[in-house]
Amino acid sequence: MEIIAVDDEHLALKSTERAVKEAIPDCSLSCFTAPSKAILYAKEHRLDAAFLDIEMGGMSGLQLAKHLKEIYGETNIVFVTGFSDYAMEAFAMHVSGYLLKPVSAQAIARAMGQIRHPAVKTTDKRLRVQTFGNFEMFMGGRPIHFARTKTKELCAYLVSRQGAECSNNEIMAAIWEGKADSRSLQSQFRHLVMDLRQTLTSAGIQDLLIKRRGCMALAPDKFACDLYDFCNGSTDAVNQYKGEFMTQYSWAEFTNAYMENRV
Repeated sequence: MEIIAVDDEHLALKSTERAVKEAIPDCSLSCFTAPSKAILYAKEHRLDAAFLDIEMGGMSGLQLAKHLKEIYGETNIVFVTGFSDYAMEAFAMHVSGYLLKPVSAQAIARAMGQIRHPAVKTTDKRLRVQTFGNFEMFMGGRPIHFARTKTKELCAYLVSRQGAECSNNEIMAAIWEGKADSRSLQSQFRHLVMDLRQTLTSAGIQDLLIKRRGCMALAPDKFACDLYDFCNGSTDAVNQYKGEFMTQYSWAEFTNAYMENRV
């Protein structure tokens, strides 16, 4: 498991570090006193869990948790704090644990036994797409970085169509909801398509984007996807679905409603 611990107090961080290492001896643990450095690390590593102090200078643990969830929606957040006041706010964020200092290895082990998102095995080097929670793409267990948020949204929309060809106008209407068609918008769209192709190529993914005049699709047989497994009746995928689907995007609400009805 890839785990981080964040606390702006060195002694408290050392205590949490010892407890985590004792409870999960085979994990990869990185410790930070600065939340900003933890965010940079999270952008380069798929985190299974994060043990966070709440009251920290500059950025609170609650704010840090939101940032980590935006980067990878299935990071299990466990707060390690000296205060019980934030428990209601913490659990409203669907965290995996709320532990009071001083934390013990036994408390860490109990929290990890009840995590919301079990660790994903990364021995499979294929491209994997996550749609439950936030949309993310992984190659060999590492998140693919999109330089533009709209490029990522374009990719997400194509994934949601499950291999069906989408017209350029349909895609633009979805990702620029309510914005009138114009030459400027079409130019932006062409740049997004070029950026998506370059992003996929840089990640070592070939022939994923299928493009014809006026329309495009993603080849569904070239990646693993929780949505596709769900639609094919996979019990594991159904159990993993927690009522959240591509939560960054408003157009995904219709698919989410369909999935809730199926469950």
